[in-house]
Amino acid sequence: MFGHTAPTAKSTHNSLLAQVDDAAKPLADRLRPKNVAEVVGQDHLLGPDGAISRLIARGFLPSLILWGPPGVGKTTIARLLAEAAGYEFQQISAVFSGVADLKKAFEQAQQRHQMGQRTVLFVDEIHRFNRAQQDSFLPFVEAGVVTLIGATTENPSFELNGALLSRSQVFVLKRLDDAALDQIIAKAEDHIGRKLPLEADAYETLKLLSDGDGRYILSLIEALDHMGFESPLSSEALLAQLQKRRPNHDKDREGHYNLISALHKSVRGSDPDAALYWLARMLNGGDDPLFIARRLIRMASEDIGNADPMSLLMCQAARDTYEVLGSPEGELALAQAVVHMASAPKSNAVYTAFKAAQKLARETGHLDPPAVILNAPTKLMKDIGYGAGYIYDPDDPDGFSGQNYFPDGLARPKLYDPVGDGHEAKVRQRLEYWAQLRATKQKARGEG
Repeated sequence: MFGHTAPTAKSTHNSLLAQVDDAAKPLADRLRPKNVAEVVGQDHLLGPDGAISRLIARGFLPSLILWGPPGVGKTTIARLLAEAAGYEFQQISAVFSGVADLKKAFEQAQQRHQMGQRTVLFVDEIHRFNRAQQDSFLPFVEAGVVTLIGATTENPSFELNGALLSRSQVFVLKRLDDAALDQIIAKAEDHIGRKLPLEADAYETLKLLSDGDGRYILSLIEALDHMGFESPLSSEALLAQLQKRRPNHDKDREGHYNLISALHKSVRGSDPDAALYWLARMLNGGDDPLFIARRLIRMASEDIGNADPMSLLMCQAARDTYEVLGSPEGELALAQAVVHMASAPKSNAVYTAFKAAQKLARETGHLDPPAVILNAPTKLMKDIGYGAGYIYDPDDPDGFSGQNYFPDGLARPKLYDPVGDGHEAKVRQRLEYWAQLRATKQKARGEG
């Protein structure tokens, strides 16, 4: 037939090799989206009204930073964007690349640029490049030699140079939700040609095991498919066969600080259940329990204060208990302290008062204490009025002299304002009584 060429032995051999190579690829690679419409879980960016979709529609591809957890499609999106815009796609990883690799990438992009061809330079884990390496991108980005697309699991505000961020748009990718994971499972089952050997509740467990990571759920599905189960597995049986994805939590990066912030705010918000959950998340993620104990001590002073003075003692005791018992026994003491504080009345009155006192001290640090409260160990000091008129409070009939202890000439400030809850309710009543008594006594002495 005209226009038809019979396949040669070589072409048939290459075709068979391609099929074998494709079958040997991991399921996640075989199911990698072929176009932007196939990417799931990122409709806020790739949907009809998404920011990236609008850029594609206008034929404009600026330098981008794609920030999100593992397995949500950062590399795939970068590749598809380059294809949609007609750019050459060049990929390097900051984990494996050094100065020589960067130089080579820039040289290749420069050559394409001179021939009128545009390049997307995709840098995976871009936050792992140091400041100098990040700076090396700037002249090539500014000259239009490369359009940079960086992928990072860490907060760009902390990990990337300000100069690089100012030349890039940051897009936040979301962890895959149940709906997105359902689409991935359905696509995998269609590719495999059969339903997974799972009971209904086990499907939910499979999604929980993935922790919102699309690549990982496909690896779980592939492993399950190769195990050859005939009867559907229950949730418990599935858990016995597959391993949960390690929590996305590095002890020295943003995930660490996000979790301690969640724990702190749950305690502050009087939610013991949420506080226990975030405590467990931190411990499961490998955080140092003594770090957590130190933060609990801080919370006791900052958010509870004198509304429940026992909280500070309990946190200190929990820290000591953990040092004696270690894990896992000592972790229960931390949980006890967390529940106590989350259930306790709250007051930041001491925290607020101390901040105000620090500010006042900075502003009036040149003022001396009033002479009446200064010790007079020498005759000269007595002669010039040190300690003159000082009243020893325990000798006062009311046990309270009401003297002025602030510098002379400084209007008495109101720094500590206890709340009317918990232990501070009694403190408030006592201070109000002393304030009235102070005014009466100072008036009687002709002060003020």
